[in-house]
Parts: sequence; C-alpha cells; structure tokens
Amino acid sequence: MPELRENLATKRWVIIATERAKRPEEFIKKAEAITHPAYDPKCPFCEGNEAANTGEVLAYRQPGSKVDEKGWHLRVVPNKYPALIEPTGPPAEVKRSKSGIYLRMEGVGKHEVVVESPIHNKTIATMSIDEVERVITAYRDRYLSLDWDPHYKLIIIFRNQGGLAGASQVHPHSQIVAAAIIPYHVRAAIYEAQRYYDELGKCVFCDMIKNEIREQERIVLQNEKFIAFVPYAAMVPYETWIFPLQHETTFADLQPSEIRPLAQILRDVLAKFYHSLGNPAYNYCIRSVPHYSAGEPYYHWYIQILPRITTIAGFEIGSGININVALPEESAKFLREFKVK
Repeated sequence: MPELRENLATKRWVIIATERAKRPEEFIKKAEAITHPAYDPKCPFCEGNEAANTGEVLAYRQPGSKVDEKGWHLRVVPNKYPALIEPTGPPAEVKRSKSGIYLRMEGVGKHEVVVESPIHNKTIATMSIDEVERVITAYRDRYLSLDWDPHYKLIIIFRNQGGLAGASQVHPHSQIVAAAIIPYHVRAAIYEAQRYYDELGKCVFCDMIKNEIREQERIVLQNEKFIAFVPYAAMVPYETWIFPLQHETTFADLQPSEIRPLAQILRDVLAKFYHSLGNPAYNYCIRSVPHYSAGEPYYHWYIQILPRITTIAGFEIGSGININVALPEESAKFLREFKVK
C-alpha cells in the first residue's frame, strides 16, 4: 500500500509510493564525466577573468593581491543579471501600490554571487574542508551584513548544481539574494512553527532532531555540532536536512566555532551524493527567518538539500503533494553506509 506521510514542521503531505519504490541502486546514474578543465578562458568566474565581474563585495585573497584582480581564494560579486535591483533611496521609499485590484511594488533587493573557488572544475563535494569552510565563512559574513540592512526582510542563500537544478555556469558558485518581502511559503513555515510552539511549548525542529537521534533510522551523518538526516516525509528521493544540534533561530546565530563542523558535514553529505549517485544535480538552500524574528524559540535554521533525481509531474503540480518513490529510511541507510574513499 502507498503511504501518506506528513512533515511535522511544514504540515506538507507526501506520498511514499511503496508499490513503485525503487531500490537505492536504481537511482544511481552513470556519473557525469568531469571533463571540464581547471581553467576556462571563456568562463566569467575563472581567475584571470575578473574584469567580467568587478565590484567585489567580499574576497579572501592572497597577501598583496588587489581587488578585482588575480590572487583570490573566494570572491563575492554582484550578479550581472540580478533578480532584484539594489534600492537607491531609504527603506521608507520601498512602497506597495495598487494596479487595479492587484498589488505591486518595485523589485528592490540585492543579488550576489559567491564564486567559491578559482578552480573551474571543482564542486563542494570535491573541495577540501578548508575550502568549504571558506565558503561557509563567506555565507556568514554576507548574511550578517545584509541581515542588518533595513531595506531587506529576508536573506536567501542557495546553490544550484547542474543543469537540471538551474545552474547556468559550471564554475563552482552559490548565490545570495536579499529581498524586501517575506514570500508566502516562508511565512507559512514560520506560522506552523509558531503554532507548534504555542501548543506544546517546544521547537518543532528540536523535537524532530531528538526523534531522529532516538530512532537512528534516517540519520545520514552526525558530528559534534550538526546532524544530517533524510526527513520522515521527504519530498524527493534522498532529500536531506542539516541542522545545528543546538537550538539556533537564524543563520546569523552560527558561531565561528561551528563553521568548520558545518563545512565538514555539508562536504561529506554532498560527497556521498557525488560518489554514490553519479554526481546528481541538486539545489540546496539555507532556511532561516527574518531579522525581526531573531531569538525566537520556535524556529531552527537548517540547510535543505534537494537532489534532482526524479521529475515533478501533473499530480504533484495539481495536488501540491509530492510522490516520493524512495523510502526515506532506505535512502538514509544507503547514504549512511556509503563510504567516500
């Protein structure tokens, strides 16, 4: 029989299609050959092509190197094709208006690219822990800076890996968007967390973490600061969430002592995907809350990783209910037991 499962935090239902369920090895695709060179003269993110992306917002550089020139380990630059445009006036001028019965506002915000490495053919899964630690540090530095800007209400950090996940460049990079609104699905998730806390006096995410540690079935990895597990109601095969073990409301709460453990578990989870599933496309996003919700006891930031192994079709679009053809417990076991050489 198929099984309907509810995500305790989001209240979203998924169908675990047990009658269609695939064994973990059936998701393994022929690995995408990594034939890209370490340097591509046409790539705007490669070292030596800094003129294609000037205006560094942040960079970690070799001593003596200059802004917007060679000698960097990581750089953050404005997106040349931003989804939102940086505001020019004070926050009070970002106003909503009506177009007939419809609501509109200027598309203000900030859109940045984190160029994670000068090496063209690297990815998080193949980087050293030091390199991934640098990426997490950049995320934190930019989050803290943008989170305090009164123009913005929500900071979104995400990574698209592979064409099926929407990546337009091979070169390793992430993106950061600061928005002046709180989208409905983010607000709805916050409301659900608030409702759980009002009813039970506890953080729903902390309860989920405790339950996963107790049951042990869906854990992929755990270290002294973080835990990675496949959610009970995973929307897609091998969906994985990474949480700080200690309750932290917002990504701004990430402490310097936690950066390396986070880099370790993120790299290792993605390395498992890379080597065990044939380098699948994926998206990850840091799920956090607006600055004005910082310190609240009901929310707990996390990283959501969504491999693009299956395709969303008509039923999912029409019902809003995902069909997952992989049993979360089997997905977690497969990833947990796969050893990266």
